[in-house]
Amino acid sequence: MSTSETSRYVRLRVDLVLEIDGPAEVTEAALGRIDADTSMPEEERTHARAAVAEDSAEALAYLVEPFDVVAGVPGVDLVQASWSTEEVDYDPDAKEWDLDDEDEGWEDDDEPARADD
Repeated sequence: MSTSETSRYVRLRVDLVLEIDGPAEVTEAALGRIDADTSMPEEERTHARAAVAEDSAEALAYLVEPFDVVAGVPGVDLVQASWSTEEVDYDPDAKEWDLDDEDEGWEDDDEPARADD
């Protein structure tokens, strides 16, 4: 079977750095989402509410829905998703936050020749 005849599984990695400038609003929205989740057992709901109330990053995790990232993409089914949040020290000028470093070493001259060149 060729690749075109079978399903292809692709891991999509996305890193986002978000500034939470309204922690109370994020917490309130997360608590609302938790309260509205009718499938969540009460014991889990109690734990989730406590975690969200003490940590804005945890609150954000309850608001992020990976399915929404690919919901409108034709021909794609979300098979599995995991995500996490953590507070980080962010310095946009630090080398470790330079996303262009991932492409280091790749220049236009390195691009493979195409048949129509």
